Amino acid sequence: QVEVAQSGGGSVQPGGSLRLSCAASGSQNIVKPYAWYRQTPGNKRELVASITSQSGTTYADSVRGRFTISRDNADDTLYLQMSSLTPEDTAVYYCSARQYLKTWPFIEDVWGQGTQVTVSS
Repeated sequence: QVEVAQSGGGSVQPGGSLRLSCAASGSQNIVKPYAWYRQTPGNKRELVASITSQSGTTYADSVRGRFTISRDNADDTLYLQMSSLTPEDTAVYYCSARQYLKTWPFIEDVWGQGTQVTVSS
């Protein structure tokens, strides 16, 4: 049973920094965390940042220049370094991992448990 475990997050004052981590385990298939999403009450989950196997990155306009996504290729741990945080960054952040299956549908996305990030003075 694949598990996508997140760590990090918490509460910080505006202008502060936090780092989120995400690692997958428990599967016989290849599982690679590749993206961070966030969600606030009553809103859809939105993509914050993603990274390809060639380390190409994509960011939401609202976080570009402040957040950095990275992955440790030794163990596929995914990170999100968040700086210059504002109250608008307050949300539950989710890690998404791609599991490569041996049978159809061959690919499925697996979510982490979510972690609360609160930016408040």
